[in-house]
Order: sequence, then C-alpha cells, then structure tokens
Amino acid sequence: MTKLILIRHGQSTWNAANRFSGWVDVPLNRRGRIEATLAADKLKDYQVDVCFTSLLVRAMETAVICLTENEQICNGKSPVIKHNSDELQWHGWDQYEGKAFEELPIFTSMALDERFYGDLQGLKKAETAEKLGKELVHQWRRSFSVRPPGGESLSDTMNRTLPFFKERIITHLKQGDTTLIAAHGNSLRSIIMELDKLEPEEVPNLELATGQPIVYDVDEQGNVSNKLILN
Repeated sequence: MTKLILIRHGQSTWNAANRFSGWVDVPLNRRGRIEATLAADKLKDYQVDVCFTSLLVRAMETAVICLTENEQICNGKSPVIKHNSDELQWHGWDQYEGKAFEELPIFTSMALDERFYGDLQGLKKAETAEKLGKELVHQWRRSFSVRPPGGESLSDTMNRTLPFFKERIITHLKQGDTTLIAAHGNSLRSIIMELDKLEPEEVPNLELATGQPIVYDVDEQGNVSNKLILN
C-alpha cells in the first residue's frame, strides 16, 4: 500500500470574489496561503516522494507551501519544480537543472489544469445566475456533460486528466511513492470519480473544500482500500 494525497488549492483571489476562474492564472490570497500552511501541518505524519500540480500558479503555490512549511513532509529532501520545456516552450529550461541529490520532484502538467469555463471566465457566479437563471448556471457548473458557452464540460476535463493520471501518476503509486497532487476542483473531481467509482449523476454532490487534504490508500493495481479527509 502507498498513499495518494489530493488537495484542492487554497482560496484564490477570484474564489474570494466568487468569479469563474478556469484557466485565468490568479494567485492565492492571504486566506489561501493560510489554508495551505494548515494543510502542511495536517500532513505532518506523511512523507511525500513526488508531487504533481497543474500549470496554474494557485495550485503550484499550494504545493510549494505544503512541501516547505513542514520539513517532515519532505523528509530532508529539497522540492524542485520540473519544468516541461516541450509543453511550455520555455527555451529548454529543463536542461539547466542541478544534479538530482535528495530532491523531491514537482511535476507540472496542463492535464491537471482547472476546467476551462470559456465565456464565463471572470464573471461573478451569483450575478451570472441571476441574469441567466440559477438552474442553467448550476448545470454549467456541476453537470457531467453540459458545456458552458465556449468552455469544457466535466467530461471534457476528465478526458485530459484521467489519461495523465493513469499513465503518469499511477506509475509512481505502483513504485510505492507517496504522491501529492495539488490541483483544482474539477480536475480533482475527475480523479475522485475514478478512485471512488462514482457515476456521472453523483458528480453534482461532490464538493471539495479549498486547502483540505484527502488521503487514499492505494495498492499496486491502483485500487483504493481506504480514504481519509483531513479536517
């Protein structure tokens, strides 16, 4: 058995303003940084071997705070962000790494990015619901297959998140690596649907609090034997 730790990023500036964020790269606010720091304390009894985040700064900030605010989590290793030059076109930055002595890699991928909200991005949720109708906006936000205008459905998000999870992340779990994923409400919903064997109609009731770690016990085949929410 090994541990898989999921955490939705701490509160962002647009979470606080109740705006649709999607792929807009907004940072954590003060409360979000505190939530991530508290999460680090909740994870003090775990030693992480590898971390995955999205490309969005609010997820990366959460991962870094979790791994640096409590030294026990890293077990003496130094977190190092592994930039993907092919994905980001960052002029080969992955070639400028130091020697990998006692490092804890943080891998970033757009596959873990938040759901793309299209035309809704930047709009306030309550005002949009009042203008266009609460039921329609609720469908856009929580249904499995309905897309917001110009955006992704949860099904679309799952179709990019789950292949990455199965091909890239489960490999580490099979090796016995305690793995941390810091991502977003909807990209994590996709993974939780797979782990908890949920049906699409169960998705609207799946709520994830910001900055709250969820710990799974996972075997070599990727099967879950236990789930713990760290309140």
